[in-house]
Amino acid sequence: MIAGLAPGVRGANRTGRAFTGDEAGRLLYATFAEFGFSRGDYDARPDDGLELVDCLIANVVRCVPPGNRPLPAEIAACRPFLVATLERMRDLRGVVALGRVAHEGVLRGLSARPRDYPFAHGREHVVASNMLRRDIFLIDSYHCSRLNTNTGALTPEMFRAIFARARELLDRDVRA
Repeated sequence: MIAGLAPGVRGANRTGRAFTGDEAGRLLYATFAEFGFSRGDYDARPDDGLELVDCLIANVVRCVPPGNRPLPAEIAACRPFLVATLERMRDLRGVVALGRVAHEGVLRGLSARPRDYPFAHGREHVVASNMLRRDIFLIDSYHCSRLNTNTGALTPEMFRAIFARARELLDRDVRA
């Protein structure tokens, strides 16, 4: 599962598909294709034929928050939707969290304490989930937003390394 912050005003809210039609989608979907998490061509339209493989995109907040900064009350109000998504994912083995808010939201959704799993780009965690009745991996990444990529806080190479590691962990788990 890929955990994001919220639907993008120019992307998901307009097109109906997460990260479609915004700059973050270009990097995300190119990276998905490179590591086998999608098939087909991404053309920034929901009818472009792109299909996700072995992954799902979920957001911690269901609506676009003002200034792209959700209040704690908004995050808490949306948590039941994230929890329901996590509960439906019976085969979930790992999560890539795009940003600190997504990282903390997933942990709270799994009934884990964020202070036990500090956020840092590239950091990996093994999260014991009573709800899922198994451990899953959580890999932290800076969000692939235009702000982060334009300032160099997140480079394409840094982002690809996150998904290379996720693929490695998933492939290792399948062979085990």
